[in-house]
Amino acid sequence: MLEALHLYYPWLRALHIISVIAWMAGMLYLPRLFAYHAEAAKGSDKSETFKVMERKLLKIIINPAMISTFLFGILMVVANPAMLQQGWLHGKLPLVLLLAGMHGMFAKWRKIFERDENTRSAKFYKIWNEVPAVLMIIIVILAVVKPF
Repeated sequence: MLEALHLYYPWLRALHIISVIAWMAGMLYLPRLFAYHAEAAKGSDKSETFKVMERKLLKIIINPAMISTFLFGILMVVANPAMLQQGWLHGKLPLVLLLAGMHGMFAKWRKIFERDENTRSAKFYKIWNEVPAVLMIIIVILAVVKPF
């Protein structure tokens, strides 16, 4: 099986990148939806629409994309275990885990909005909207440039 994984390594890498793009698209959009939702009156049609959008974005796009990102990333390491000795991967993995933690935090915030219990401002969510972008930039630089 290891030989087959090595043979299909370019496909694993392509599927990993596609998954990351989908995950990041959702991670960049969801806190923006939260910002708009925070400005909507609780119980309004607008608020209810945001609830549907947030739930579908998380359940249909972000969750599966994160799972496939991890799956293809792990398969890439299994196919090429020498990667575990490379410093850039040691820098990348904690940042990816931080991004996954943010994913969990966003899922928790979605539930707070679902219950109409949000107390945070739109500005709060707009600031958090930038964090996944910063992490993405650093992760991509580590993976592509491999500075160490």
